Amino acid sequence: QVQLVDSGGGLVQAGGSLRLSCAASGRAFSNYNMGWFRQAPGKEREFVGRINWIGSITTYADSVKGRFTISRDNAKNTVYLQMNSLKPEDTGVYYCAASGSWTISSDTYVYWGQGTQVTVSA
Repeated sequence: QVQLVDSGGGLVQAGGSLRLSCAASGRAFSNYNMGWFRQAPGKEREFVGRINWIGSITTYADSVKGRFTISRDNAKNTVYLQMNSLKPEDTGVYYCAASGSWTISSDTYVYWGQGTQVTVSA
């Protein structure tokens, strides 16, 4: 069992930055690939990006590529999502999740954080 706690969301103006954190406890965090997802009001949850278990590989959705960066610190059991050049369309609830697979499908992520709200004003 892995418990994930998301934090760092807030209200920011377009063009600004936020850094989200996902703190893990429980079973070996470093065994899991980690993903970030988001859900805007009235829309389905979508993949934002992922990082492999050791932090050597990241991939991103086209909509955030070049603006968002995922990193992890396995010594601190934490994964981060650095979001720069934020746009109003980035607004939503952001979730971190853990998977034993290397995948972008939310169905394969077995542990989820509670989510943190990000609101980007125009």
